[in-house]
Amino acid sequence: MRRLGFFQSIHIKFALIYLLLILIAMQIIGVYFIGKLELQLVENFKVSLNERVNMLAFSMEQEIIKEREDPSTLEKDIRNILKDYESEDIQEIQVIDNKSRVIGSSDPYNQSDVGRKSNVNLVKRTLLLGDNQDDVRRKNSDRIYESSTPIRSNGDTIGAIYLKAKMENVYDDIKEINDIFVTGTGIAMAITAILGIFVAQTITRPISAMRKHVVELGRGNYSKKVKVFGQDEIGQLAMTFNNLSNKIQDAQATTEGERRKLSSVLAHMTDGVIATDKKGRVILINTPAVNMLDVSRETVLNQSVVSLLGLDEQYTFEQLVHDIDTEILDFSTHKKQYIIKVSFSVIKKESGIINGLIAVLYDVTEQEKIENERREFVANVSHELRTPLTTMRSYLEALAEGAWKDETIAPQFLNVTQTETERMIRLVNDLLKLSKLDSKDYQFSKELIDFTKYFNRIIDRFEMTKDQHVSFVRNLPDKPIYLELDPDKITQVLDNIISNALKYSPEGGTVTFQVEEVNDEIVISVGDQGVGIPKENITRIFDRFYRVDKARTRKLGGTGLGLAIAKEMVVAHGGRIWAESEEGVGTTVFFTLLTDGNQEGLEDDWDEV
Repeated sequence: MRRLGFFQSIHIKFALIYLLLILIAMQIIGVYFIGKLELQLVENFKVSLNERVNMLAFSMEQEIIKEREDPSTLEKDIRNILKDYESEDIQEIQVIDNKSRVIGSSDPYNQSDVGRKSNVNLVKRTLLLGDNQDDVRRKNSDRIYESSTPIRSNGDTIGAIYLKAKMENVYDDIKEINDIFVTGTGIAMAITAILGIFVAQTITRPISAMRKHVVELGRGNYSKKVKVFGQDEIGQLAMTFNNLSNKIQDAQATTEGERRKLSSVLAHMTDGVIATDKKGRVILINTPAVNMLDVSRETVLNQSVVSLLGLDEQYTFEQLVHDIDTEILDFSTHKKQYIIKVSFSVIKKESGIINGLIAVLYDVTEQEKIENERREFVANVSHELRTPLTTMRSYLEALAEGAWKDETIAPQFLNVTQTETERMIRLVNDLLKLSKLDSKDYQFSKELIDFTKYFNRIIDRFEMTKDQHVSFVRNLPDKPIYLELDPDKITQVLDNIISNALKYSPEGGTVTFQVEEVNDEIVISVGDQGVGIPKENITRIFDRFYRVDKARTRKLGGTGLGLAIAKEMVVAHGGRIWAESEEGVGTTVFFTLLTDGNQEGLEDDWDEV
């Protein structure tokens, strides 16, 4: 936080406010007081002079009306009286008779005016009007007070007294008093400034402490408390700050806990989550969503969610908010199927204003795959059942219409019907086996057997019953190999694999049987010299109802479930199954079984099934 300037500080502002208030108050008081004082001093000065002039007027009345033997003594007597009225303030006093002639003057240096006629206007007005006249005039820089007072006798104006006095002493006193007032104002302002700063500190010190406290709160430090300097309003504000700090700390702890919970939930969710702001820009994306969309977290933040999901050609953000609840995104390629389902949820404030959008991403590839397989399975089962049933119905209708009477045709029709019935029975039995394997509703009857001897017996059975010219080649070890397995289940596996090899082997072909020990398992293989399987189809031969050559398979009576059943049983024994093929050369099916030492952990698993 930047440092405050000198005049920005509240200390200086408080002091300046106090100084301005004192200055304005003192100025108002000074103008009023000095003005009144000046009027009072001037008035007192005039009253004092007028009192003396009135006394002089009485004396002059007596002298003027006094009968004299020698009239020339009047001026001398008047001058003697005027000597008593000489003072520092009075410059001159003249006595004028009723004919405007100066008959006396107190100024020893201005006796030349005695005997002359006075030209002073104040004197003329007094002799004419018979009342007092006064005036203040400036002479150079000095103020001069002039007054004219009538001399009366028996109601008649017999003369006048003209007074001229200096007023500078009065104004000097006023100036001295004004200087004292200014000095007092300066002292008062200095004291006020000090007191203002002190008072400002009593207010700003807790405010400064609260400011520092707020800065610490902004940094996430909730441990410090504001010092309470008193119980006044500022002290109560400091206590409120401390209470607020405690509440913020509790709320921050709660928010942080919820944030961590949310982060943990988002981080450990298997579903992807994307959150946007009110403009549709991505503000949050969790790791599963990053992995699902195969993007970088740094590049998608602030990107439009519509563009991120590849929906910018279909929808706008407003349409996603108001019209779209779910959307399926197909990212499948020719090598891999990948489908994502997106559910949209609008974030709203309490006022109903839309504040953003939440998009939850689900990987539904397996679900779609299972659903497709289910539909394909139902279609295949329906087709496999409909074909023999249609054939049977046709032959039975023909028999019902009289073909049973024909001794040549009837046995053929009945033979076909019997064949199709057996085919449906095999299909139903295979479906029941798969159903049990899918639901795990089966149990193993495991035995420790010599697999070499066991495998030879199965091959012998097929060799005795085969009706085509196919030779068997056995590459089996001479020593016994002991395995713990369910003989019935593995017999079904071998029967299905060997039956396929015999079906697709040409006349004079060879079926090769081989067993090898590799680490902790044995690899069993059955190879034929049939037409082979294309490379693009080799991985699908273990799917249910999948046939490379559907027409030939149905002709040979296959259900398309043999290898699927074999795969389920081998996997249930902890093994693997696969095939290798070359078109025009033949196909070899491999599967593995764990040796006795590697099956210790599986025993308990089968007991639980």
